[in-house]
Amino acid sequence: MTGPLRLWGVGLALLAVVTVVHGTGCTAVTRDTPKTIQVTIEGVAFGSIDGPIKVGDTIEWINKDPIDHTATDKAGAWDVVVPAGKRARVVLRDAGTFEYYCRFHPNMTARVVVTGR
Repeated sequence: MTGPLRLWGVGLALLAVVTVVHGTGCTAVTRDTPKTIQVTIEGVAFGSIDGPIKVGDTIEWINKDPIDHTATDKAGAWDVVVPAGKRARVVLRDAGTFEYYCRFHPNMTARVVVTGR
């Protein structure tokens, strides 16, 4: 075999070796990758959170209002300013239920429930 046919044959042989090696005792490891959950702030209100939230996930607030807001946990876990038209993030390090509000507009309230990994 010469030229392109030889390269093709070598490629098939390598594929067979990789398949055999991978199939003998190797175990695929799945990893629960942290997610970013986006919460829109619009009309002087926090948007809802869909789906489960786990320790290690990130909340990203997106402020679509023309005024600044905060996302302030009532128990002190976090306090971030979300400037008008900008975004701010917090990595959730603990499990629990977190009630939060905007320090500038205390009628803006929300809650996030964080479960363990």
